[in-house]
This record gives sequence, structure tokens and C-alpha cells, in this order.
Amino acid sequence: MTVLVGCSGSGGPPGAAPTTAAEKYGSQSIGAQPVDRLRDGGTLTLGIPAWPTQLNIHQVDGATDEVSQLVQLVEPALFLRDAQGVPHPDTDYLLSAKVTRAAPQTVIYRLNPKAHWSDGQPLGVQDFTAQWRAIGRGDDRYHVADPTGYDQISSVSKGPGAHEVKVVFRTPYTDWQRLFTPLYPASAIGTPEQFNRGWLDEVPVTAGPFKISSLDNTTETATVVRDPGWWGARPRLDRIVLRTLLPGAALQAYRNGEIDAVNAGTTEDYAQLKGAENSTIRCGSAWDEVHIALNGAAGPLADIDVRHAVQKAVDRQALADVAAKGLPVGVPLLGNHIYMTNQPGYADHSATWGTHDLAEARRLLDKAGWRQRKQGQPRTKDGKTLRLRFVISAATNRLGLDLSQLVQSMLGQAGIEVDIVKVPANDYIAKNLDKGDFDLAIFRFVDLTYPSDVLSIYEQPRGAQSFLNYGRVGDAAVDQLLRRAAGTLDKKRATALYNQADAEIWRLGHDIELYQRPQLMAVREGLANYGIPGLGDLDWTKVGWTKTAPKNRS
Repeated sequence: MTVLVGCSGSGGPPGAAPTTAAEKYGSQSIGAQPVDRLRDGGTLTLGIPAWPTQLNIHQVDGATDEVSQLVQLVEPALFLRDAQGVPHPDTDYLLSAKVTRAAPQTVIYRLNPKAHWSDGQPLGVQDFTAQWRAIGRGDDRYHVADPTGYDQISSVSKGPGAHEVKVVFRTPYTDWQRLFTPLYPASAIGTPEQFNRGWLDEVPVTAGPFKISSLDNTTETATVVRDPGWWGARPRLDRIVLRTLLPGAALQAYRNGEIDAVNAGTTEDYAQLKGAENSTIRCGSAWDEVHIALNGAAGPLADIDVRHAVQKAVDRQALADVAAKGLPVGVPLLGNHIYMTNQPGYADHSATWGTHDLAEARRLLDKAGWRQRKQGQPRTKDGKTLRLRFVISAATNRLGLDLSQLVQSMLGQAGIEVDIVKVPANDYIAKNLDKGDFDLAIFRFVDLTYPSDVLSIYEQPRGAQSFLNYGRVGDAAVDQLLRRAAGTLDKKRATALYNQADAEIWRLGHDIELYQRPQLMAVREGLANYGIPGLGDLDWTKVGWTKTAPKNRS
């Protein structure tokens, strides 16, 4: 998940929305080059929009894109997905993984015997066990982001052979390859204190091609360097630097040659970057959506009629048109929470609640008891004004601010007052989204290529834990449909169940699903094997500079 921040062809006349469609689902653009054409060494400097303090990605405050960027450099990923989203064992860690029994579903993982943690301990069953117990056993002392799949495991034990781990599932789980990636060490997540606080402002143990060189809270900069203890292919880069930069600062830093890649997916950014010197635009397609969360736990939006009124009052197409202006790729509306528009399985269920109808929005608000004495005035009920807090992060880019102001205007036409409240980027998730301290919030979910990735977003909260369902909107029907979909090995049947769940998610007024975000990135000339990986993962050992790249990238 990330906040709303940060190709060839033409977007048409100035100010016009493009007529081109979204890129083919899973299309990749990474400037692929064989490693023998790359320089040995060099530095890659990238921007991140917010400085992460919780670096355990499995902890609810750490489930962000910024943490993911750092973790994938220094912690084990048992599987890497190709451009089409198909997972393959990363043999640096996992030699093989197979379902050896269907009932109960049993998976045998065969680990690379060379794989070890930075404290010298080998990767093994103790790490699988600790991660399962922390995430999947329903212990509320562990503040987890997503228990999906882990909560279906009945046991973890040593496998039949050396360096093997046996995982038995209580009920079938289709997307079992998404589990234990990234894998965290038992020595650093084994207790609630370690899980929740042991990764605050530090990464205590690593096992990747890179290791932490510094985490500077003052400059909000992270630096990783080659790990001499790495047993796999030697990374081409000496170091990677992650600098915290707000969107406007990131754009300027790129134009000044201070960072090596930047988002080009907004009108403003693309206009300034498409002709930049020593630069190229890469475009592709990934699982990437933009939505507005509705807080159904408290306040006016606890009433489903008010949530429906908000959905009907927002003109989604107008917002998508703003996002699309001047871009060379399409920005299609999303009618589905689980599948992208160009993804197999996509079906549009937005007709009832995603269609702009201001008259119906007003009727629903009247029904809910929010009356408007005079056109243009805010609605009231029992002496209270209908006012919503639209909380946005300070890292929100210009487009995100424009969209929030448009929504403010649209809801105003229905008699709903909206206060836009900007909060520090570092607080947005932990202090606002996690705590339910908002009425409206705009952000993205990204890279949810396994359909069951969405369960933690749309299932009902359990006890004190909301997981990633920040608005706390859900019901038993959605839970049941999602669980049945995740537990069937029949892909056609699973797709049908996910689509039934999506129709119910729309009916609940969980959020306002907006559009499929375009994948456009400006990268420095000579940067290879980096960019937009489609539905897949980057191989960071292969990212580097071509031998003809400018020497100042060393």
C-alpha cells in the first residue's frame, strides 16, 4: 500500500484526455540487459515519498511501499514473480517448493543450504514457525497487517530431508506461494515486543544481496551496500540510496541529476520529464489502483445510506479525466476491487453505486435524516452539520491534492461539507489510517497480483485489529465469499467467487474505487534492469549501469 504520490505516443491536444488504452496487463519496461554488459559497481539513488519508521512489513504500520523498497534489498523473498505474475522459487533461498499432498494440503520447502542470516544462523524451520505463529495464530499482541493464508496453517515442522520445511494447511489455500515472502528471522520476530517494536528505526538482521549501511533519521536517508557474506550472484551495484523526498522535490532532484528515477505518471510530471536530457520514459502495466476509503466505523459514514450518497455524489469519470490529461496511456475507471481492467477475470460491478447521480445522492441523504434547508447550505441532523474530514498525507502529490479538492466540491453540491486536513507523511498510516482517524482518505494499493492479497482489505476486522481494512467496512457475506475463493483450486470457480465478493463490496459502500493508475517512470540513461516490472519483481542483483552510462553514476 502507498499514498497517492508519486512510453511513447501522444496524449492528444493540450488538456485533452488520451484516447489510448491502458498498457497490456503485465507489460514490462525495465531496460533489460545481460549482466555482462553492465559495469561492476556504481550507485543507484532513488526517492521515497515518506520516511518509514516501522521496518517490519508484516506489522500493520510497516505495510507500505517505502518499507517494501527497502526490505526487498535485504531480506529473503522465497519466490520471485515474472512479468506475468507467475511465481518461481528464488534459488538463492529456495531450491524447490511443492504441494506433496492435497488433503490436507501439504507443502515441502527445500531451502538452499547456503542461505543464512547476518547473525550466522541458517534459514530454517525456526523462521517459518516464528512467522506463522506471529501472523497466523490470532494472537492480538502481534499487530499484523495481513494474516491471510497464515491463519489457514495447522502446523509447521521439519521436513523429511535436510534443509526442508513441512507446512500443513488446515484448509486449502490456493495462493500459498505468497507466504513467507519476505521471510523474517525467528531471532527478531519471535515475541510480540520484537515483532511490534524490534524493527522500529532499525533492521536488526538481514539475509540479502545488500546489507544496511545506514538509516539516517535526520536526513531521512537509507543506504544499503553489497553484503560480503552474500552467497548468490554478485550484485552489479555497490550501493543503493533511498532519499525521502516529497513529490515536487523528487521531480526537481531528478532534473538536477540527484536521483536516478522518478514517477512520471501525472500530467505535471510527464510534461516536465518527457523531453528531459539523459533520461528515458518507461511504461508498463501493474496491479495499481487509486481509491477513496470511507470510514464506516464512526461518524456520519457509519450509516450505509450516507456512504452510498457519497459514492453517488462523486463523479469518478471526471476524476479519472483529470488524472489522464496529457498522458500517453489510458487511465480507465475501475469497476472491480480485485481485478484490473485489462486483467483476466475483470468484471465491472460499479453500475449501481459507482455511477454519478447527484439527485439520488440527495435523496439518500434525505432518507438518512440529513436535511438541507436551502440549496448551497450544508445539511444538518439533530443540530449537527454534515461535515467530513478528508485526511491526506503531506506526501500527496499535486494530482492527489487536485482530486481531493474536486471531491470536496462534488460533495458540497450534495450538501456535505468537507474539510481537507493535511497530516505529516510519517504519521498518515500509523496515526490516521490505522486508528480510523479520518472520514475520507485517498491512497493506493499496489502489486496485489495474488487475488487473496485483498482479503485483509475487505474482510471484517477481528477484535482490535483492522488489518488493512482501514474504514472497517465489511460483512459476513464478503468474508465467506473471499474465503471460499481463496480456498478453491478451480481458477474459474475462484474468479466467479471473487467477482461475487466484489459486487457485495460495492453494495457495502466500502470505498470509492477510482481508476487504474498509469505506470510511467523516468529513468536515467544507462540504467538497466530497473523500471516497471509488470506483475513481477525486480532482480536487484542484476540492476546496474551499462558500461556506456555516464561515469558520474559510479
